[in-house]
Amino acid sequence: MEALRRSDCIDFVLTTHEGGAAMMADVCGRLTGVPGVCFGTFGPGATNLTTGVGGALLDRSPLIALTDEMPASLQGRAVQMGIDHQALFRPITKSTTRLTAAAPKAILFEAARIACSEKPGPVHVGLPVKMSAERAQDETSCPLPAPALSAPDAASVDRMRTLLAAARRPLLALGMGAARAGVREALLAFAATFRLPIVLTPMAKGMVPESHPCYAGVLFHALSDLVAETHRDADLIIAVGYDPVEFNFESWIPNVPLVAIDTVPADISVGTAATVVDVTGDIRMAVEQLAASSLDVSDWDLEALATRRRRMFEKMSPQKHGFGPCAALQLLREALPTDGIMTCDVGAHTHLIGQQWPTPAPGLQIMTNGWSAMGFGIPSAIAAKLCRPDQEVCCVAGDGGFLMTVGELAVAVRLKLKIVFVVLTDNDLALIRIKQQKKSNPIYGTVVRAAGALGTNSLFGVPVASAGSAREFRAALKEAFSCDGPTIVEARIDSREYDDLVLKPDRG
Repeated sequence: MEALRRSDCIDFVLTTHEGGAAMMADVCGRLTGVPGVCFGTFGPGATNLTTGVGGALLDRSPLIALTDEMPASLQGRAVQMGIDHQALFRPITKSTTRLTAAAPKAILFEAARIACSEKPGPVHVGLPVKMSAERAQDETSCPLPAPALSAPDAASVDRMRTLLAAARRPLLALGMGAARAGVREALLAFAATFRLPIVLTPMAKGMVPESHPCYAGVLFHALSDLVAETHRDADLIIAVGYDPVEFNFESWIPNVPLVAIDTVPADISVGTAATVVDVTGDIRMAVEQLAASSLDVSDWDLEALATRRRRMFEKMSPQKHGFGPCAALQLLREALPTDGIMTCDVGAHTHLIGQQWPTPAPGLQIMTNGWSAMGFGIPSAIAAKLCRPDQEVCCVAGDGGFLMTVGELAVAVRLKLKIVFVVLTDNDLALIRIKQQKKSNPIYGTVVRAAGALGTNSLFGVPVASAGSAREFRAALKEAFSCDGPTIVEARIDSREYDDLVLKPDRG
């Protein structure tokens, strides 16, 4: 702690819960490319940390998780708060190890190298107690080598071009690996030249503007049945940086050839696609080879695609009567600057955001989809503001997820972070309720509270404004974005609007 206090380049942020700390470290890693670092003590400190660490693994964020560990003499003994942290973290990290006085620099630099290498993820380093009293051995500098990815195999590129030449309706499917690779402009130019529709996974939002003539929607989220009207007619799928941890191939692709451009081979069941060609290695190099391919303009009808796109967004437009999530999100989008960052929690609203929320560029909408832990919204907004202090930041959470990490508001107050926290209050775990209804089961156990709103004007020193109509919500947002610190705007909405929008067919 004293070393951190003296450091000019490391900020120590005390959170209210270790899970929140790991979620913040996850988002810091996503936004900067530098591993976020979090710490938890023995036993419950470490187990609390695991929720956020698992998120970094399946949401592909570079992270280093540090925990206390028992000294060698007590490992395997019955000790208060003592469990095997190496066993705990092994299944939810890329690697787990212990620090030693013989090579602390080498161990930590190797942890950072592993965390940043494709696919990025968390590394756990245990810190045995009393080691701080030991003298470290001299070590030479340990520069981090630049992650090196090989060029794609020439034979696989040739097979890709053969399939492209034979296809009349190729479709691009972009995942979060494409966003990490920075190939947005090259793919947009390629799609526009040959008139190819593009579908996205939720965490690839921002790779294609929603107004782009080739935009066909987001897989898995709201109105997935309308998105399927496009992808089910494809005769070739070209997946770039597609990570099935978000939505597996088997749940949506037609039985046509698949070209998978990624750093690793496609994870797909045998027989799902007619043919699978893996173009494995550096995604940027592979996309350059793709763009240099010679092919004819496709047979896709982009006017019909535009009609489907309009129909999809019309279905998600605000209702004329009442106040629902569609209106709340539309008004928030109008209030947030174009380059503002919106983070969201997990719930029915996440599926709506995935399809409805206009996202001009990658990194401006932050969600968890591979892991999907409720409680993500508040910590992720705090981390986004810490990493991007000059950009406006807001968070959208349902009242269920909000309650899980509401204590982190104390961090936002202490650090005087200007963040607008929007709470969609409907007293309903809507995704579970809708699943019950689809199975004709009674609605049971999904009511967050008996009735009512947050019922307070302030939480942990954060002012709360409550709105029950679009007019009230618009005014509350205007006031909130003019404040210098954290604010909460509660939207008291009707959750029934979700029923016709989420958990549609073609989502697995």
